[in-house]
Amino acid sequence: MRRGTPPPPPEQAAAFGRPAEVEGSFSSADRPVARPRPPLAPPPEAVLRAFAPRDGEAGLGLPPGGRPAPRRTSGGPFWKRDAATDPWRDPLAPSGLGRPAEYVEEAEEQTGPVVVDRKGRRRLRLADVSVPVAALAVLSLLFVAALGGTLSWYLGRTADQEPLLTPGTQLSAVSPGITRQPGSVADIAEQVTPAVVSIEVRVGESGATGSGVVVDADNGYVVTNNHVVSGADGVEGAEIRAVFSDGSGSPAQIVGRDPASDIAVIKVDKPGLVAAALAEGGDVVVGDPVVAIGSPLGLAGTVTSGIVSALDRPVRLSGEGSDTNAVISAIQTDAPINPGNSGGALVDVTGAVIGINTAIASLGGNGTTGGSIGLGFAIPVDKVRTIAEQLISTGTAVHASLGVQARSVTDGTRDGALVVNVEPGSPAEAAGIEEQDVIIAVDGEPVGSSEELQVAVDSKSPGDTVTVELVRGGGSSQEVQATLTQA
Repeated sequence: MRRGTPPPPPEQAAAFGRPAEVEGSFSSADRPVARPRPPLAPPPEAVLRAFAPRDGEAGLGLPPGGRPAPRRTSGGPFWKRDAATDPWRDPLAPSGLGRPAEYVEEAEEQTGPVVVDRKGRRRLRLADVSVPVAALAVLSLLFVAALGGTLSWYLGRTADQEPLLTPGTQLSAVSPGITRQPGSVADIAEQVTPAVVSIEVRVGESGATGSGVVVDADNGYVVTNNHVVSGADGVEGAEIRAVFSDGSGSPAQIVGRDPASDIAVIKVDKPGLVAAALAEGGDVVVGDPVVAIGSPLGLAGTVTSGIVSALDRPVRLSGEGSDTNAVISAIQTDAPINPGNSGGALVDVTGAVIGINTAIASLGGNGTTGGSIGLGFAIPVDKVRTIAEQLISTGTAVHASLGVQARSVTDGTRDGALVVNVEPGSPAEAAGIEEQDVIIAVDGEPVGSSEELQVAVDSKSPGDTVTVELVRGGGSSQEVQATLTQA
């Protein structure tokens, strides 16, 4: 207990005080006794012979043939001076405590912008850079930038500039030019375009455009569609005008028109016309390349190309403002056809006309309006030739008639044309055809719709006798003979 320290309270002395019979800090009676250190076994004889110290030396001796280490003292071991007290080097060395731990004092805080880190590297500490020095560095950079900009501007002003214009310049040209093989689209267009005309129809304040094909150059006959010119027929003040490929024009008159086939013929008075060659329709096959020439959207002399994508396609025609009501067995093509192409030419690779463009399939139109979606239809040239010859000869065309009205039906396995009305005194009534009969074939050719029935009958002439196959009351099919009359 320190001198001057007040005695502890009785409670603390009773709990932590030394018993009266105990002397000293701890009792020696029950103090644990350290276990005696076992004697070390003597080293083997070979180790003693090899490493025993020499006479008068302490610690381990030199190995046989060994040399003293540099700066060795006369009485020390051969590797370090503290080897005599290192038990790891000399097992017989006494144990001892080394120096107490040393704590490296933190280096005093360095001043100035340049400091030395713990690895001895010199670094710039921006926080200690003075304001004048920083301002001087910024001004130096601004001066260098201003000097560089001034020099660039001056050199740009004084350097010679390339002239904007070079008189007498001549650009290179490819020689020889593009060659056009016979049968190319360009060759076909060059042959046929002079025979295709634009037709302008004006009735009062309204007007329409279409196309036509010259079929008789000597007499000035031009074939077109009925729906192109029908609005001007018999209307006082109506005007029809044909515009040719050379830009000249001529008034035109209607020779005849046929709403049942959508064919019409007009006549123009112009010398030096070029007539188109009409092909044999039976030579056309699916996949043949074709070229369409006309005035779509009023753009005269437009040429588009494609292929024949289908044949004998039944298409019903009916144009707004026209009395056209026809079903044709059309040539289908993917050559782009648009409003204004009607009445124009569809030609093959020889330049011969294989059809008269008449309708398009459109998502927003009725076959005469809207835009092309790659499905156009043309009246086959054989039909055009037959109707045009009749119109030029008599002004009217003749069609065969069976005398029925029908609509398309199917039972899921077979299609046909359901008879909904039989005209009194017609060939159908004479043949015994009744209402609700389903016609499935004409002269052995299948009939799958009312349009196909009309096409099959229209392909015949008045007075022809045809075999009609029909189904009555869901029973088996039967055949009847009917002699067609004039429609």
